[in-house]
Amino acid sequence: MNAPVKIETTLKDWETDQEVRWCPGCGDYAILKAVQRTLPQLGADPAKTVFISGIGCSSRFPYYMESYGFHTIHGRAPAVATGVKLANPELDIWLVTGDGDGLSIGGNHLMHVLRRNVNMQIMLFNNEIYGLTKGQASPTSREGTRSPSSPLGSVDHPAKPAAFALGAGARFVGRGFDVSKHLPDVLKAAHAHQGAAFIEIFQNCIVYNKDVFDDFAAPKGAEDRQLWLEDGKPMLFAGETKGIALDRDALELKVVDVADGDWEAAGVLVHDVTKRQVAHMLVDMPFGPFPMALGVLYDDPRPTFESAVIAEREQASAGKEANLAKLLAKGQTWTVSGTAQDPI
Repeated sequence: MNAPVKIETTLKDWETDQEVRWCPGCGDYAILKAVQRTLPQLGADPAKTVFISGIGCSSRFPYYMESYGFHTIHGRAPAVATGVKLANPELDIWLVTGDGDGLSIGGNHLMHVLRRNVNMQIMLFNNEIYGLTKGQASPTSREGTRSPSSPLGSVDHPAKPAAFALGAGARFVGRGFDVSKHLPDVLKAAHAHQGAAFIEIFQNCIVYNKDVFDDFAAPKGAEDRQLWLEDGKPMLFAGETKGIALDRDALELKVVDVADGDWEAAGVLVHDVTKRQVAHMLVDMPFGPFPMALGVLYDDPRPTFESAVIAEREQASAGKEANLAKLLAKGQTWTVSGTAQDPI
């Protein structure tokens, strides 16, 4: 496949004439603007960009992007996106889903697009609630969440989208949140990755799950509880006064104090995006004792699904004549003779 030709666009080139219709204050507005600001920086071409979504608040996204797009059915966006990518591998595919759409009815499809490693960016908006259908508990809702479907409090153990992605074999896993200034950097890293790039985006549902992420994602005062990961950089947070180290006896991560900026003496780990085991540990860190791990957790490419399919197709057709009539006549054939008046 040829490398995509970069073109010059502005944010306005990616905005449609459609009225953006989410609840006032919804985190989806911030994510939309982050994507629309990022695409010009990537040199993306609207004529070769496709946004594909399922069902849910987040899945209105294709209406608001001045590109090609499909608003598909509940949970099946990965199947449609896979078909589009195989039909035209030159297209740049962005898949938009939510915690309900992607991890309930769509969990099976999401798992397979990740393990197959189809080259696309997958943005999962996680607001830990079913927003579009009026606030029922979703697969990621926390234990004790009171909702129309769990009036006494949810007893389900919540799914972790990033852990799901790693377990399904994803080769890129990133995290961000709606109003973060660092979200475009995560989107750029995902776009640079060749393969299925999964980004979990924590998103505030202003109506049904308001401020549930404020402990680490509030506009002000929560920075000390964020661990922004950078490849080759030490895992520091709280103004570089704390860090993440490995307890080698227990084989688990721990928080350590960093004195006088000497993170090496404190045993702080240096982030390596190719270490899958460490990525699993970062995802499983319980928030509270630990900060929220954000940024690129894992990035280790391997050959993509569509490249393997194309190679197989070329091998199967090598030296063969493309003749549909001959193909239809191949094998057992027979001729029916006679006229319409002849008895059957």
